[in-house]
Amino acid sequence: MTTSPTIETNVKGLGETSARRRRIAVIPGDGIGKEVIPEACRVLEVACAGMLEFTEFDWGADRYLRDGTTLPVDAPEMLSKDFDAILLGAMGDPRVPSNVHAADILLGLRFKLDLYVNARPCILFDRKMTPLKDRTESDIQFMVFRENTEGLYAGMGGFFKKGTPDEVATQEDVNTRKGVERIVRYAFEYARGRGLRRVCMSDKSNALTFAHDLWQRVFHLVRQEYPEITASHMYIDNLLMQMVRDPSQFDVIVTCNVFGDIASDLGAQIAGGLGLAPSGNIHPGRVSMFEPVHGSAPAIAGKNLADPLGAILCAAMMLEYLGLPDEAREIDTAVRAAIREGKTTEDLGGNLGTRETGEWVAGAVGRK
Repeated sequence: MTTSPTIETNVKGLGETSARRRRIAVIPGDGIGKEVIPEACRVLEVACAGMLEFTEFDWGADRYLRDGTTLPVDAPEMLSKDFDAILLGAMGDPRVPSNVHAADILLGLRFKLDLYVNARPCILFDRKMTPLKDRTESDIQFMVFRENTEGLYAGMGGFFKKGTPDEVATQEDVNTRKGVERIVRYAFEYARGRGLRRVCMSDKSNALTFAHDLWQRVFHLVRQEYPEITASHMYIDNLLMQMVRDPSQFDVIVTCNVFGDIASDLGAQIAGGLGLAPSGNIHPGRVSMFEPVHGSAPAIAGKNLADPLGAILCAAMMLEYLGLPDEAREIDTAVRAAIREGKTTEDLGGNLGTRETGEWVAGAVGRK
C-alpha cells in the first residue's frame, strides 16, 4: 500500500497537463487557521512553481463580527465556476459562542457543493509518533471514507417545549440509497485503483435496524462488483477496538457520517495526532475542499506555536486531486523528513515555531 495520502483524481481534465494553472480559493478561517494555511501556501508555491493561482477570502469570525457575513449566498456557485479547489483553515472563535459562522461556512460548503466524500488518511510517518506499542509505519496506513452529507449531521430534527421539564429533542439519522451507494462505491473504486485488497464497512445495524439495514444491503450488492477485493463488515464498537488492537488489518474503511467522524479521529491519534491529520471533502470531477482537522485552538492563536504540518499535508492531498502527484509526493517526503529530523513544532518533539516549520518544509521541497 502506498504511504502517500492520495485521493481520487479530479476528472475535469486537470490531470491532462501539469502546465495549466489551477485556481485555488483560500479561506484561512479563525484562530491558528490564519497561521497554518499561509505556511501550506508557502510550501505549495515552492512545490508548484507558478502552477497555482491563489485567491483569499476573509470569511470567518472577524468578517462575521464586522458585518454579519458568514457564507455569501452566491459563494457556492462562484466557487464551483471559478475555482478548481478550496483550501480551508480551522473555524471557530470564542467571540461567536454559537459558532454560527463556522457552521454556515464549513457545513454550508459541504452540503451546497455536495462534497459527499470525506477522505481521512491515517498514515504513520514515523514509528515514534504512535502511542501504540511496537507498531511500525507499515502497520498504520489506511484510509477512512466518511459519508459527508447525510446521517445525523443532516440537521433534521428539533425541540418541543424547549427549556421546560417536558422538553423533547429529536435528531434524525437520514440515509438515502443514492448517498449510501455512492460512498460505498467510491471506497471500492479507491481500493481497486490502488491495488488494495481490503474494504471494511462499519455500521451499527444490530441496533439501528432501519437506517443501517440500508447500508448492509447496499454494501452486499456493491461488493459483488469487486470480486478481487476482500469485503468485510464490523460494528462500529468492534471497529474502534480493532483499530487499536491491530490497525494493520485495514486498507480502506467506509462508514456513515457520525461513525466516520469518530473513527477517523481515532485513526489520526494512532498515527501521530490531529496536528498531522489532513482531510479532503470531495465530489469527483467538481471543485473540492481540503482542510486540516485540528481545531482553531484560540488559546495558542497568534503565538507561532501551532503545528502547520496538517495543513501542509492537506496541500499535498489537494495536489493529488488536481492531477499533480509528483508535487504531492515531494511535499509528503519533506514532511516525513521534518518529523524524522525533529524540524517540527513542540507538540511533535521539535523546537521550531509555526513559521519556521513551514520555512523548513518549503526549503526541503525546494532542495528536492
